[in-house]
Amino acid sequence: MLDPAPTSPNLTDHARIPAALRFTTELIAWIATPWALAQHSIALAILSVVVLIGLPTLFSTPGDKKQTLIPVPGIATIALVVLQLVAAVVSVWFAWYPWLAVVVTVLACATVFAELPRWRWLLRAPGGSKG
Repeated sequence: MLDPAPTSPNLTDHARIPAALRFTTELIAWIATPWALAQHSIALAILSVVVLIGLPTLFSTPGDKKQTLIPVPGIATIALVVLQLVAAVVSVWFAWYPWLAVVVTVLACATVFAELPRWRWLLRAPGGSKG
C-alpha cells in the first residue's frame, strides 16, 4: 500500500470549498451552541465555546494544518470536525427557526460530502504520535 501524501488535501488549492463549508458550519456551532445552552446554564454555554474552539486549535494531525500544536491521529481530527457538525445541527434546532435549522442541516451534509477526501487522507495519515 502506498504511503499517504505528506500533506492533506486540506492544504491544496482544491480545499477552498470544503474549508469554506467547514468554517461556516463551525461558525454556526460557535454561535448556536452557546445560544441554545444559555437558556439552561451560562457556565455550559461558555464551556461549549471553549471546547468547540479550543480543542481544534490545540489538537491536529501533522500535515493537515500548517502548524500543529499537539499532534493527534487522523481519527481524532475527524472526530473534532464531527463534533462541530453535530453541535451546529443539534443546537440550531433548539435555538433558531426550523427553516434555518433545515438550511444548516443541509450545509452540514454538504460539508461531510466535501470533507470525504480529507477524511480519507486523515485515516491513512501517520499516527500523530511524534511532534
